[in-house]
Amino acid sequence: MKGYILKRILRSILSLIIVVFIIMLLVFQLMNKDDVFKADISLNKHIGNDRISYKYSKWEDYGYLDLVTYSEYVQEKAAEKGVSYSEIYILPKYQFNGNISNDDNAYVEVNGEAIYIIKDFKDYYTSKGYTIIRNDENSSTDPAILFAYKEYNVFYRLWDFFSHLLFFDNVNYAKTTDEFVANYGELKREIKICIDPLNGWPCVMGSGTKNKYLLYFDSHFPFIHQNFVTLNLGVRYENSSDFFEYFISPQGGSVNSDVKVPSGEVISTSYNFHERKIAVDSNGNTLLMQDIVYDQFSDWFGEGEVYTQTLTFKDGLSMLEYSFIIGIISTILVYIIGIPLGLVLALKKDKIVDKIGNFYIIFIMAVPSLAYIYLFSTIGNNVFGLPNVWGLGSDPAWLIYVLPIISLALPSIANIMKWVRRYMIDQMTSDYVKFARSQGFSEGEIFRKHILKNALIPIVHGIPASILGALTGAIITERVYGVPGMGKLLTNAINICDNGVIVGLSFLYAFLSIVSLILGDVLIAKVDPRISFAGGGGRK
Repeated sequence: MKGYILKRILRSILSLIIVVFIIMLLVFQLMNKDDVFKADISLNKHIGNDRISYKYSKWEDYGYLDLVTYSEYVQEKAAEKGVSYSEIYILPKYQFNGNISNDDNAYVEVNGEAIYIIKDFKDYYTSKGYTIIRNDENSSTDPAILFAYKEYNVFYRLWDFFSHLLFFDNVNYAKTTDEFVANYGELKREIKICIDPLNGWPCVMGSGTKNKYLLYFDSHFPFIHQNFVTLNLGVRYENSSDFFEYFISPQGGSVNSDVKVPSGEVISTSYNFHERKIAVDSNGNTLLMQDIVYDQFSDWFGEGEVYTQTLTFKDGLSMLEYSFIIGIISTILVYIIGIPLGLVLALKKDKIVDKIGNFYIIFIMAVPSLAYIYLFSTIGNNVFGLPNVWGLGSDPAWLIYVLPIISLALPSIANIMKWVRRYMIDQMTSDYVKFARSQGFSEGEIFRKHILKNALIPIVHGIPASILGALTGAIITERVYGVPGMGKLLTNAINICDNGVIVGLSFLYAFLSIVSLILGDVLIAKVDPRISFAGGGGRK
């Protein structure tokens, strides 16, 4: 078994790499990168050279290419030479009065050295395989542009994705500039186990880390929280936020919660002081942001507090939680209803109960899922008064879950009924059952010890997939009922060409599918001792 699991894990890793490679090939190489501007209303606000700059900067945001502007190069060169930006900057343009100036051979002298800044920029990045884009200004409203870009190949993207898949918080996360050190001193870098000043429980806190609290306990599900290791599935380019944090973070409006501050006073606040993050700029340099949270509680935060990005308590759940609640309850209903009904159909084969059950199975299979979901939604709302639109009405909160759960469970119940019935009938007509009857075993013994156990073995294999599949959400069901869950993420990302989300979700779905298959194999081997994965596999 151990050898089999190891081989499956290795093959699974290879499968994951292949899946991500294919998705990246599709979205980055085979799709027109101009498609990212289909829903971009800002593009039409830019004209001329400004429009070109905007498009390339957005393509960089979307992960198509690496972009280096002329201004960035001048800043680096100035820092290298120990001079100001203005001392070596040469405007890359042509004058249209008959005289050519500021061309590639224009230079400035710094300490007796001639610096051909434009020529150096073009030569340097051309030698590194970059393409140079230069358009000179032809009016006061259309400034000159000069930048270099290089499109990423799919193998680079693949390496970058998997090499940064896991983020390990560490004391060197935050960088400090000379200016920061001069004003506030060196940033303390440590990870320590201490007593949480907010609730008196043990916790792990960091300094120089991205998160102030690396491990803590509180009264909010799942009660134990860690920020040591997080998944890095990419960035939502729609608003430049971390995609993984986006779908695991609570939604809704801010709500107050009673919080005990270090002074011992219990206050009502919407700020979740356990979720404080360090403020850094785009280069990772530490910033001191005197936000409203710091101003209000600076007496116990301390001077020079760098953890000034504070999350708030929300009145809703995360996308992942909404989808999982609906998915896991529907999965439980599927098995506790579908298996007994499948057994009844098999035992009452060709009788009225079996015919009614088969009609239901055929109906669910024949009618498009969108049609019967709308049918159940209408009947549930008009006949039984159940809410069918998320967030509307004043009914108890739990009622909104009823119709989505039923709509999600009914087709799966039909599927389980169909296969349980089929497996039961196959087993009931097997030779070993006839032999057992000839040996004098009662029908009850034959049913419990042989038929039922063998018939349910294939069903057991799908249990892990059903449970883990609840995490991914249900696209159609969640859209019909307006559930703020995981189901809408992939379709939304495809519609707006949010490539980072597409790749991240594809990886997540593939990973959960592979894990469910491995767990299914392990579970089926435990249920049926005849199945062995040692050596060549198969049955003993």
